[in-house]
Amino acid sequence: MMGSGADTAHETVEYMNQQGAKVGVIKVRLYRPFDTKAFVKSFPDTVKSIAVLDRTKEPGSLGEPLYTDIRTAIGEAMHNKWVKFNDYPVIVGGRYGLGSKEFTPAMVKAVFENLDAAEPKNHFTVGINDDVTSTSIAVDHSWMIKQEGRIECMFYGLGSDGTVGANKNSIKIIGSDTDNFAQGYFVYDSKKAGAMTVSHLKFGPKLIRSPYLCNNTDFVACHNFSFLEKYDMLANAKDGAVFLLASPVAADEVWDHIPDQVAQQIIDKKIKLYVIDAMHLAKKLGLGARINTIMQTCFFSISGVLESDKAIESLKKAIKKTYGKKGDDIVQSNFDAVDGAVASLKEVTVPSAPAGKAKMPPTVPANAPEFVKNVTATIMEQKGDNLPVSAIPADGTWPTATTQYEKRNIAFEVPEWDPSVCIQCAQCSIVCPHAAIRTKINNPSDLEGAPADYQSVDATGKAFEGKKWTVQIAPEDCTGCGACVDRCPAKQKDPETKESTGRKAINMVEQLPIREKEAKNYEFFLSLPEADPAEINMASVKGSQLCKPLFEYSGACAGCGETAYVKLLTQLFGDRTMIANATGCSSIYGGNLPTTPYCTRDDGRGPTWSNSLFEDNAEFGLGFRLTVDKFNEYALELLEKVTNGTIECSSVTKDLAEAIKGADQSTQVAIEEQRARIVELKAALAKCDCNECKHLKSVADYLVKKSVWIVGGDGWAYDIGYGGLDHVLASGENVNVLVMDTEVYSNTGGQASKATPMGAVAKFAASGKPQMKKDFGMISMTYGNIYVAQVAMGANPNQVVKAFVEAEAYNGPSIIFAYSHCIAQGINMTTGLENQKDAVASGHFPLYRYNPELKKEGKNPLVLDSKEPTMKFSETALKENRFRILTKTNPENSKKLLAEADKLFAAKYDLLQKLANLEPCDTSLS
Repeated sequence: MMGSGADTAHETVEYMNQQGAKVGVIKVRLYRPFDTKAFVKSFPDTVKSIAVLDRTKEPGSLGEPLYTDIRTAIGEAMHNKWVKFNDYPVIVGGRYGLGSKEFTPAMVKAVFENLDAAEPKNHFTVGINDDVTSTSIAVDHSWMIKQEGRIECMFYGLGSDGTVGANKNSIKIIGSDTDNFAQGYFVYDSKKAGAMTVSHLKFGPKLIRSPYLCNNTDFVACHNFSFLEKYDMLANAKDGAVFLLASPVAADEVWDHIPDQVAQQIIDKKIKLYVIDAMHLAKKLGLGARINTIMQTCFFSISGVLESDKAIESLKKAIKKTYGKKGDDIVQSNFDAVDGAVASLKEVTVPSAPAGKAKMPPTVPANAPEFVKNVTATIMEQKGDNLPVSAIPADGTWPTATTQYEKRNIAFEVPEWDPSVCIQCAQCSIVCPHAAIRTKINNPSDLEGAPADYQSVDATGKAFEGKKWTVQIAPEDCTGCGACVDRCPAKQKDPETKESTGRKAINMVEQLPIREKEAKNYEFFLSLPEADPAEINMASVKGSQLCKPLFEYSGACAGCGETAYVKLLTQLFGDRTMIANATGCSSIYGGNLPTTPYCTRDDGRGPTWSNSLFEDNAEFGLGFRLTVDKFNEYALELLEKVTNGTIECSSVTKDLAEAIKGADQSTQVAIEEQRARIVELKAALAKCDCNECKHLKSVADYLVKKSVWIVGGDGWAYDIGYGGLDHVLASGENVNVLVMDTEVYSNTGGQASKATPMGAVAKFAASGKPQMKKDFGMISMTYGNIYVAQVAMGANPNQVVKAFVEAEAYNGPSIIFAYSHCIAQGINMTTGLENQKDAVASGHFPLYRYNPELKKEGKNPLVLDSKEPTMKFSETALKENRFRILTKTNPENSKKLLAEADKLFAAKYDLLQKLANLEPCDTSLS
C-alpha cells in the first residue's frame, strides 16, 4: 500500500509480530515510474498471500490501480525469474479510507485475517458497512494496540471558541518543552463557527506512527456544556481517565445537571471529573466566547505534562506569539485568563449514582420523518460512520428543512423580549442571521391555549387594529451573537429620570434558565397562522418580517453578515425563488450535510436551490432563467392549443385560459391567485387523456412567475466568476444577482482579491493591498440596462428591502452588492452591523440604486441613498483587524495607504453625487 495508511499498517505489523504473527507490509513510495524489479526484491521468498490496498474506487475497471499493477508486476517477475516463488501467490485487492473513513489497526488486522481465510475475499472494502454489494470484511473495532507510556487526549470545542488553535499551541509546547513525541489531528467540518470541533492529541516517549484518531483516551475535555446532551464524549475514555467540563453550574451543583447516561459512564469508568465556569470567567476578562486559553491552562494543570510553573511560562510565551499582533490588551486578557483558570478549576467528588434529574434527550423529536430519525440523526450524533451503505439515498437526494431538528443549544446567552419597551419595528428579526427571532401578528382568538409565559401586546398601526404582536426567540436555535440587541432602537427609560436604563426591547440573558419555557413558547408560536399577504406591505421591513423565512437556522458563523440577506430573499419571494449558488460560504451554510436550512411553506412549497462552481455559476443561473422561460413559453403554446387550436379540449374553459395568460403577477396576492388558477387548470387537464393535456399538466406550474437569483460571494463575483457574470449581465436576460460582499474571500482562506479594499492585509497582500477595490457597481451601470444597487443591512434596512423588491420587479438583469460583515474581517461579530454602518458613513460603501425604469419617467436612473461621508475611511478601517494589523507590522505603509484611501473614497462619493444630480439624458430615438 502507499500513502498515510501505510504508517498504520507499519505500526500494526510490528505489534502483531511481537505477538507471534508472521505478517509484513511493503510501502510503495514511488508509484510512477514503477520499479518492478526493486518491488519484487522487497518480498521474502516465503510469501504466500498478498493484499493490495488502494484508497480509491474505479468503477468498471478490473481492479484499483495499485492492485492491477501488483498483479502484473508479480506475473512479470515470475516470468523473468526475478523471484523464487514456487507458485503464483494469492493476491487480493481492497479499498480503504473512502469517504474520509478512518483506517485503524483493527482494520489492518481484519485485512490479514481475510488473507488467512481458506478463500480470501477479493475486491473487498474495509471500514464501511457495504450491505448493498456485500464487499465489506468484518472488523473487530474493540481490538487496539497497547501503547506503553502514551497519553491520548480529546477536546470537544465549538467552532470559533479557540479550542483548535489552543490545541495546536499545546502540541507545539509539548513537542518543544518536553522529551515527548507529539501528534495532533483536528476534526471539524467546513463551517467556520458554531459547529463542533474535536481535537485529538497524542504524546509519549516513543515515535508515534498512528495517523488515526484517538480511541483510548486518558483525558477528555468538553468546552460546551450542551454537548453533554448530544454526544457520547466518554465512549473512548479509559478507566480512570480525566474529564474536564466547562460548566456554567458550580462544582457542588453540576452533578444534578449531568445527564444520567453520562454520569453512569463517569461512575463505571471511575473517571475523575473537573469543572470550571469558563464562560463567565472569559466574559469577565473581556474575551467573549473564546475560552480556549482558560481550558488550555486547565489541561496543563490537570495532566501534569509540564510542571505548573513551566506550563504557565510556556503558555504565556505562546499567547504572546499568537496574539501579539492583535494588541497588548488582548495579550494581557489572555495572561489574566491563565492566572484565573488555575484559581477557578474545581474537582468534583463523584457520587455513587446518577442524580436522576437530567436525561439525554432524543437527538430529533418523535414527530420527525423516518429518514431524519434513522439517518440524519445518526450523523448529527457524530456516528455517521456506522451507517450502512443502504441508508444513503441512491440518487443523492436529501430532504430539506432539516435544520429545525438540530436544536444545537450552542448559545451561552440568548435574547429575551421585553414587550413593554418594544416599538414593533421588526429590526431584530430582519438582522437575525439565523431566523431565530421572528415576529407575528395574530387575532386574539389565535392565542387561546398559549403557554402561560407566552407574551404578546396590542399591535400598532391602523391595519392591525385589534390584533396581537409577538416577537419570539428560538432559544435552542439561536447562536447568541447579540446582533439583535445591538440593532434594537427601543431603549428603556427610567420613569422618573427619563434617562436610559441600558436595557432595550431585546436583552441578552443566560440561556439555560429560560430554555425550557421559551422552547415551548416558540413551538406554540410556530403553530400560529402565517400573515395573509393581502394584509401586509411586504415591501417594508416590518411587512417582510411577517413572512415566514424559508431559510432558517443555518450553520453560518454566529452573527454572519451574509445570511440575513439570504433569509430576506426567501421572505420576499418565497417558494418561487430559484437560487443558483456559487460555491463558497453560501454553499457551506446553505447545502451542507446532514441538515439543510432551506425549508417549505405549510403547503410544502419551497425555494429551488442548487450549487455550482465558482467559475460557471452565473452561466448556471442563466440556464435556470432560459429553462423557466422556455417552459413558460411551451405551456402557453399548449394552453392556446387546447383552448383555441385544433385540439380544443372541452375540460379547459377559454375564460380560465385567458385569465391565466393575462394574469398580473406583480404582487404576492396576485401570485397566489394565479396559483389557484393553475390548480383549477391541472384538475381540468387530468380529465383529458390527450398528449397535449398531459404535456401541459407537466409544465403548468411554470405559468406562475419564477424569481431567478444568482447568489455568491465576492471571491466569485469579483474574481473567479467575473468573466461569466459579466457575460450573463450583458445578455439582457431577466436574472437577479446577489453578491454578498465581505471583501475577504471568506470561505477560501482570506487571500487578496479585487474585492479587497486598499490598505487591508490578506494572503498575498501582507504589506497591505496597494490598489483600490474594483468598482463593480460602476462597471455594471455603464451598460445602461442593468438594475444596480449597493445595500448594507446595518446602515439602512429599508433601502435593502426596497432594492430587493425593485431588482426583482425589473424585467431585465439586476445586481445587488450587499455589504456583509464577516468574522474574517477581524471584528466583534456582535457589533458587525455597526461596522456596516461605518463602512457607509465613511464613503467606503455608499448606498445607491440605479434603476433603468426611471429613465422612462424622464428621471435620472441613479438614486444616491447615503449621505455625504461623516467620517474618514481610516477611522473606521482601524476598527477591523484586517487593517489594524498593518499598523503593527508596517506602520509607515499603513499610514500611507489609509491616507490615500481617504482621498480616493471621498472622490468616489463625490463622483456618485455628481452623477446622481445630473439631468437625465434623452435616450429616445429620433
